[in-house]
Amino acid sequence: MASRANHLVLLRRALVCVAALSCAGPILVSAAEQPSVATAVAPSTSAPVASPDFPIASDVRLAGDSKQTRFVLDLDKAIQFRAFALADPYRVVVDIPQVNFQLPAGAGTAGRGLIKAFRYGLVMPGGSRIVFDLTGPARIVKSYVLDAANGQPSRLVVELEEVDRATFVQSLGAESRPELKPAIADAADITAAAGAVAATKPVAAADSRPVIVIDPGHGGIDNGTQSGGESEKNLVLAFGLALRDRIEQSGKYRVVMTRSDDTFIPLDDRVRIARNQSAALFVSIHADSLPRREGDAQGATIYTLSDRASDAEAERLAETENKADAIGGVNLTQEPTEVADILIDLAQRETRTFSNRFARLLAGEMKNTARMYKHPLKSAGFRVLKAPDVPSVLVELGYVSNKSDLGHLVSESWRSKTVGSMAQAIDAFFARRLATAGPTN
Repeated sequence: MASRANHLVLLRRALVCVAALSCAGPILVSAAEQPSVATAVAPSTSAPVASPDFPIASDVRLAGDSKQTRFVLDLDKAIQFRAFALADPYRVVVDIPQVNFQLPAGAGTAGRGLIKAFRYGLVMPGGSRIVFDLTGPARIVKSYVLDAANGQPSRLVVELEEVDRATFVQSLGAESRPELKPAIADAADITAAAGAVAATKPVAAADSRPVIVIDPGHGGIDNGTQSGGESEKNLVLAFGLALRDRIEQSGKYRVVMTRSDDTFIPLDDRVRIARNQSAALFVSIHADSLPRREGDAQGATIYTLSDRASDAEAERLAETENKADAIGGVNLTQEPTEVADILIDLAQRETRTFSNRFARLLAGEMKNTARMYKHPLKSAGFRVLKAPDVPSVLVELGYVSNKSDLGHLVSESWRSKTVGSMAQAIDAFFARRLATAGPTN
């Protein structure tokens, strides 16, 4: 008994150390990868402040060749912006105020000249971003905004020119390490800061209900997988909101969303929300996809954390999902120190036991309402599952690349039944966990 008591004391101290490490001041990012834009955690209970005055982007086009390429974005009003380049892979990032993108379907999927493809979307309340994937090293020759004139709308123009790698790297000193804030309205920074405070506000002491964090994957500039005109980010958000509503009906839990709208949230911030809220359970919602050359697959899969993936497919998926932060143009990955690794490993042992228990309960309930993958329980090194003190699972609802699964994912009837089975698994998990814990006095 004394040995067990000593172990518990050491575990508590380890968790305190981990918490201290995670809150020990600002995150340092290498200068070559650091934009001067603060990516905020999305508020858990409210959407970004709405404004009817967001600029509208109505059309986009590329011109030029492999030596010189021009990007033109049509807008209903002039905006401020900041453009800079990043290496490995070669990219150009353009930060702009929040924009209502009303571009033609498929915009950005096909490139031209120096631009392989581009993506766009919200990266924080009040701020949008456009990211160009380049075919090779290129420098920004000109970037400017034209006011509306002669029947033409306002236009954001970015002109690129091919250069060798040495010239490109030399340009990064000025392009990627600006000391000033990006040219986004001050209101955006205020809104983002308010959002971060709201998301990390401690739970009121009077509310002792278990906290469940629901994490709809992707969002904003990160569409996730796409098929049949449907984006993963929209499918999983709709499912996550429905799951939140169902869980809250019982009144037994408090539910926090990592995102409740189309906002880009970095992976580490999703984990941070769960830890700051002292969550008792973290459920990340996704939908998988297979390239055509890799055949077809269908059914839901439930993942728990493992340092070694359970199979090659699990490893592939984890590698894909863990690159999500790079979608935003700048990778904000935090690499833990060796000491933190040891402490986190110690704390995760019991947490993984609870995670695996919930995964089994969830698979048992979901098989009654949803098609399950042939091997539904898997493990891999997903970054969003790495909170050392929060039982966590990642649920792939199905394959958007499979016609039948996609039909289910867009079906309100299927969603309602599957949400119900997940809610039952959550009830069973907490009933068993409370019974195992026994009396607290």
